[in-house]
Amino acid sequence: MIKSELIAALAAENPHLTQRDVERVVGVILDRIVERLESGGRVELRGFGAFSVRSRPARSGRNPRTGQAVQVKAKHVPFFKSGKELKARLNAD
Repeated sequence: MIKSELIAALAAENPHLTQRDVERVVGVILDRIVERLESGGRVELRGFGAFSVRSRPARSGRNPRTGQAVQVKAKHVPFFKSGKELKARLNAD
């Protein structure tokens, strides 16, 4: 599912809201998650999971085309850990 499909599904389930309103709500939620992660924080959605940021140290890598050694800078990457309820629903028999 992509963002536009999520917005369309939510708008269909909530006929009292316009598609534009649903789009704004989804946009604000995603923006707040990104802002929190940018500041080094953590976002936890109970039953769904938690978003956090992990640091990757600088390292020496290889260019796959030439095989030449390349320095890779340190960076921050997003990390998602699924919640207990999400895992249970995915593994229900």
